[in-house]
Amino acid sequence: MDESEGGPVAEDVRRRIVSMLDAGTLRPGDRLGSEREMAEQFSVSRATLRSALVPLSRAGILERRTGRGGGTFIKSGVVERNVAELSGLPNRLEQGGHSTTRSRVLSTALRGATAVEAHRLGVKPGTELVVVQRLRYADGFPLSVDCAHFIADLVTDLLEQPLGGSIYDLLAVRYDLVPSSSTESIEVVNANPREAAWLEIPTRTPLLSMTRVTSDANGRPFEYSEDLFRADRVRLVAKTTVLTEEREAVGTDGRVELTVTA
Repeated sequence: MDESEGGPVAEDVRRRIVSMLDAGTLRPGDRLGSEREMAEQFSVSRATLRSALVPLSRAGILERRTGRGGGTFIKSGVVERNVAELSGLPNRLEQGGHSTTRSRVLSTALRGATAVEAHRLGVKPGTELVVVQRLRYADGFPLSVDCAHFIADLVTDLLEQPLGGSIYDLLAVRYDLVPSSSTESIEVVNANPREAAWLEIPTRTPLLSMTRVTSDANGRPFEYSEDLFRADRVRLVAKTTVLTEEREAVGTDGRVELTVTA
């Protein structure tokens, strides 16, 4: 993109784009037309259009994306997520005012639990699990790759149900499984080539890796989840009211773990 900010005509185009954002005609995640289409829409030359877009890109209002489906987009807002929250991602996105949310199922499986999965869910290795891996979107952009593991006996026909919405809502309505508590671990990892392709980011881009065990009111675990979030799209928020316990320990991998119970 030409780095020149142009003159008064380019400034007029910038003001018109900002006005469209204020009016809601353009929303976060919207793709602007091609350079030719936008130049015709604003009745300016393509050079003037490029100059008009430069400051908007610098200000974080627009972002350029390459590859198939690329172009100039209205930059999406950052998704705020409460640490160890008990609501599903679609509800969190709706509460945050994000314009579009959807999920694409990447894979499903019915298989035996590995040693790690069994330990997290409090079952024996080999216990049959339902595994659902999905790509989640917010404001039209890929946000996370979620891989959820459920004890098959508790969700006997889950793979026959629609999985594009909130699985937590589905669990509550169909299987009477309502989250009461969760334990979540968070660390930073680098995206491998497959994850990068799904999330439309360069390989080795930092991701927030979250593992979560969710339990019902009886303290029985029913979900073990391994989620990867784009670090440029998510802000973690921790809210506490009365702090009852905080302790440090060294984990089995040698890392310091800070546990907070509120």
